[in-house]
Amino acid sequence: MVENFSEWFHDILEEANITDSRYPIKGMAIWLPYGFKIRKYMLEKIKELLDKDHDEVLFPLLVPEGELAKEGEHVKGFEEEVYWVTKGGKNDLNEKLALRPTSETAIYPMYALWIRSHIDLPIKYYQVVNTFRYETKHTRPLIRVREITTFKEAHTAHATKEESDEQIEDFIEIYKEFFDSFGLPYMISKRPIWDTFPGADYTMAFDIIMPDGKTLQVGTIHNLGQTFAKTFNITFEDKDGEHKYVYQTCAGVSDRVVASIIGIHGDEKGLRLPPMVSPNQVTIIPILFKKGKEEVMAKCEEIKNDLESAGLRVNIDERDIRPGKKFYDWELKGTPLKLEIGPRDLENNITIAMRRDDGEKVEIALDDNLVDNVKDLLEKYDENLSKTAWDFQAEHVKFTENMDEIKGLIEAGNVVSFNWCGDDECGKKIEEETGYDILGIIDDAEDGAKCILSGDDAKYLTLIAKTY
Repeated sequence: MVENFSEWFHDILEEANITDSRYPIKGMAIWLPYGFKIRKYMLEKIKELLDKDHDEVLFPLLVPEGELAKEGEHVKGFEEEVYWVTKGGKNDLNEKLALRPTSETAIYPMYALWIRSHIDLPIKYYQVVNTFRYETKHTRPLIRVREITTFKEAHTAHATKEESDEQIEDFIEIYKEFFDSFGLPYMISKRPIWDTFPGADYTMAFDIIMPDGKTLQVGTIHNLGQTFAKTFNITFEDKDGEHKYVYQTCAGVSDRVVASIIGIHGDEKGLRLPPMVSPNQVTIIPILFKKGKEEVMAKCEEIKNDLESAGLRVNIDERDIRPGKKFYDWELKGTPLKLEIGPRDLENNITIAMRRDDGEKVEIALDDNLVDNVKDLLEKYDENLSKTAWDFQAEHVKFTENMDEIKGLIEAGNVVSFNWCGDDECGKKIEEETGYDILGIIDDAEDGAKCILSGDDAKYLTLIAKTY
């Protein structure tokens, strides 16, 4: 699958009823029922984590040009990607309106109105919205699109720099738990200054190595410092009566989370969905003959009810087609566990269970332990998906001290780690000479380490990769 990952990914989105890209605007697609459920369960998890100390809100889609233009560095970062609304019906608008590429310039003018005193802080809001960016590169569903249909963005404001720094660490922990829920491996790095979010002091990012060796940025966390506070005059009165600018952070994930779940866990047979997001965690497949049909279906319904009462998502495939076609379909769609029940199984008081990852069939007794046994199989499946994915990442991060080795290692499907002095011009030259992007800093360099290009003392251990 690695050699043909792009083709496999495109095909599975259609065949598994995830999305349809035939909508007549390039870079925009339709979420189909099965994919929409995966998206829904993904969002439920991030909302569960954020709702512990954030509040969900919803801001308008349109941003006045004047607000977008206020933060010069920010708008410069997005100016070539903005969609503009210039008419209302047949009338020209007095001011152009942008379809939000991201929401800082929509939200922060309101923060300036809402925040008055230190008692109003911190503010921790998030929303899940559509964002629009006129992507000029080759578009790819869920990965590089013009309408990001699932953009979770959190925006916080704090009284002190220390609190904003703590918020960055909190976001990192939230994202780690979020991605761990789906068995997704990740690399966390601090982006180089030239790849920092426009207007931010610094950016932390989560990247995943996809099966084709390219890295996919799946989550970003930005410390905005006081840049936007000064632009939009977001101030508060502290305990001593002094007016001060707030410190801000923001963080986002998108449709790319679903793309990574599909890409990281899938195999040549199709999807292998983590139980957390699978529309059906257990699929029951009755093997029916004229004799004993009613008894088999009654037992299937009984098992379904028992499993659903234990909190599992279960479906029975009652379609009038061959069992082999049913097995094929649910392997393609990635249901974690299939239970097969026929007249002979009923006589023996068993069901035949098969996990999607190993394909091994095991007998489970139809007794009081059935629910616990099913949950145990799902847990082992989940653990194995995660271990396999983390092992893949570990095998595809290679360290080198030789500039000449970077290209070959990356072309072989790896991410490369190396020592870097931290000088911006040196970093840009490394990108220029290799043709690849520096992802970011993952750690301090060891004592005595030398920069891979300049030969000066190295400050950081850094990653470079082929990116989407």
